[in-house]
Amino acid sequence: MTTVVHEFDWPDRVVIGTVGRPGERTFYLQARAGKRTASIAMEKQQSAVLAEMIDKMLDELVTADDTLSIPAEVPAELVDDAPLEQPVEEDFRTGSMRLGWDPRTAQLVIEAFPVEEDLPADDDALVVDENEPEPSEMLVVRIPVGTARAFAERARRVVASGRPTCSDCGMPMDEDGHECAPDPGT
Repeated sequence: MTTVVHEFDWPDRVVIGTVGRPGERTFYLQARAGKRTASIAMEKQQSAVLAEMIDKMLDELVTADDTLSIPAEVPAELVDDAPLEQPVEEDFRTGSMRLGWDPRTAQLVIEAFPVEEDLPADDDALVVDENEPEPSEMLVVRIPVGTARAFAERARRVVASGRPTCSDCGMPMDEDGHECAPDPGT
């Protein structure tokens, strides 16, 4: 089977964003180069883990290679608070992801693979099992370090912008109210 590859080298834009209201949001990783756009659906937790892993990789690169200029903070010119490109047309739902480093171009490489119907999905997966069959589609995005830092920061903000949590039970509260679950210890 041939794999359809949505590949973006030096994209004009790459962001995590959502569609829907808090509590009913769908998360997307969206990349754009010129007029070509790819939008892949993700779980909220996958978005959070991806941001965490990007920052971890960038921090490790800072200590491992003193020839690289990796910003500790997001460069102001790379902050992107704009909504997702419309219309959002889902290319696939992400099952697993892989994060890598290309030393030739000094870019982070994000690879995302779809949930395959015959394969179990792991929402926290950032590693692909080498024994898995070839995927039907995949997304490959190569981004420079400053863009990667901005991507991770935005992803964290988007994840945190959901429903507020109840100060009593810690569960998310909906707009129309909230009933705390009974404490199992009482």
